[in-house]
Amino acid sequence: MTTDTTQSLIDTSGEAIDFWPAKPLKPLGSDYGSLRCRFINDHPEDRWNDFILSEWELKACAWEDFHPHSETAYVLEGELHIESDGKTVILKPGDSARVNPGRLGRYWAPVYARMVTIYGPNPDGLESHSFRYEDL
Repeated sequence: MTTDTTQSLIDTSGEAIDFWPAKPLKPLGSDYGSLRCRFINDHPEDRWNDFILSEWELKACAWEDFHPHSETAYVLEGELHIESDGKTVILKPGDSARVNPGRLGRYWAPVYARMVTIYGPNPDGLESHSFRYEDL
């Protein structure tokens, strides 16, 4: 990762176009049951000045976490529920919603949801935390 603050903190090839070949969705681990994801252009480690794109799949499960950066979800399939600070929205395919920086977000799919997410910049390298998974 570059340390020059005038450039993006995401690795670039230096070419006009950066390309990321497709990767499979993978389980987050044995503690996260039916939750699968793949990070597309980078992995959220340390700090970054650009966005990070990822794809998630939830099968009758819920995920909760706190982000110091924004997280925007765009639903591709199914139905996704998002709750933050007492407000809940229900997203269908084509809908999107953003949990703003500094808030705890809970994401759940009563049956199934597949979504693309965009993590906003995190130039200070603040850590996400309060991870919680549950089967529904």
